[in-house]
Amino acid sequence: MTALRTAPDAVLRSVADLTTVGLAELVDRAALQTRVDRKYLLTVTAAEAVVAGLAEAEQLRVLAEGEQRAFCYASQYLDTPELTGFHLAARGRRRRFKVRVRTYLDSGDSFLEVKTRGSRGQTVKERTPWTGGDDVFVDDVLQRAGIEQVPAAALRPTLCTGYLRTTLLLPATESRITVDTGLTWSLPGGRAVALPGMAIVETKSGAAASAADRHLWRHGHRPCRISKYGTGLAALRPGLPANRWHPVLSRHFPTQPTRHPEARNPA
Repeated sequence: MTALRTAPDAVLRSVADLTTVGLAELVDRAALQTRVDRKYLLTVTAAEAVVAGLAEAEQLRVLAEGEQRAFCYASQYLDTPELTGFHLAARGRRRRFKVRVRTYLDSGDSFLEVKTRGSRGQTVKERTPWTGGDDVFVDDVLQRAGIEQVPAAALRPTLCTGYLRTTLLLPATESRITVDTGLTWSLPGGRAVALPGMAIVETKSGAAASAADRHLWRHGHRPCRISKYGTGLAALRPGLPANRWHPVLSRHFPTQPTRHPEARNPA
């Protein structure tokens, strides 16, 4: 697998002077496997301003390992040949799912993750170390979520994503923010699309909006409908239904995907 190439404008400069937090403490204080996610699509410049403003108003800390404060991620999404997961999301169904293999490129660790929706619209994520052949785990999670018509054995790779993630902790509310830059998507066949100069800012909190959400709102930023899987697949396969993500697609995504000669499956 080819490592993600980081464009210079993908690195957030505004986190350089923040107090750091280690992974173990972050997970202990703000694992938030059941949570409300709000996503914002901003320019990297606007994301820098948001982080700098939050750092002035809140006790903001950044996930770090040594001197490293941003980490390369790659995800391979799995779906049925009929793209059941995509269509459930595109139609806004309450019972929907995503299955992916997420690889942390800096460490080489990989996890199989299944995301479903809770009874109050919360995102529920369960994961296990990726060893291959984990159908029992996937089937169990989907069945408990009331999704029994999707056998894990039917799932196939459908999309790969890559990005550079900066993770921030708001200790006062034990909520998290992630800022993803260097965003790329590719199909198994190699067609690819990228959003240089853009960032997906995602707040992860309990039912109430976090201080980060309120800060974003005060500065004119509103949550938008963007899904790394749904929006990315719709951008690369224009024949798919995409009304749910049309505003983001029409405004930010190029109309003609390119062919990525170095696209690789991350698992």
